Amino acid sequence: MGAILALSACGTFPEPDKNSVITAQQYIGLTERHNRKELKEFVGVDPVRTEWCAAFVNAVLEIDGIPNLNNQTKYPPLMARSFIYWGELVEHADIKRGDVVVFPRGNEGWQGHVGFYVETQMLDGKNYYVILGGNQDNQVRYDLFDPKKAIAIRRWNKG
Repeated sequence: MGAILALSACGTFPEPDKNSVITAQQYIGLTERHNRKELKEFVGVDPVRTEWCAAFVNAVLEIDGIPNLNNQTKYPPLMARSFIYWGELVEHADIKRGDVVVFPRGNEGWQGHVGFYVETQMLDGKNYYVILGGNQDNQVRYDLFDPKKAIAIRRWNKG
């Protein structure tokens, strides 16, 4: 995962489109220990005591005026896998910058991770999704994820 930091530092990411990636980028580098107060204020939970990737996605969507899981009662808003039911399903071939991607995490079926798709990059002959999210190594950052492990790609239909 350290390779993505080197790639992003070299400026290999294209200029962002107008979507939630721009909003999320403002928080890159904030860590749950050093920026605990600021993150807690932004995401609405204590990032040291709560898994906060879904809270981060909800907070970014809220800033962008996009309905999020905080505004509904059907699915737990702090569970990454709740985003499986948010928005509309997107196929891998149609993924776009700003789409919300859900991945499995841990050994329990309810556990997961969620973040925003930035782009696909090839590293050592293998494609990876570049995901911008919160609680990625306890901070807001870019990380590489195996597209084959994505359990849902979702997009809010603005129309």
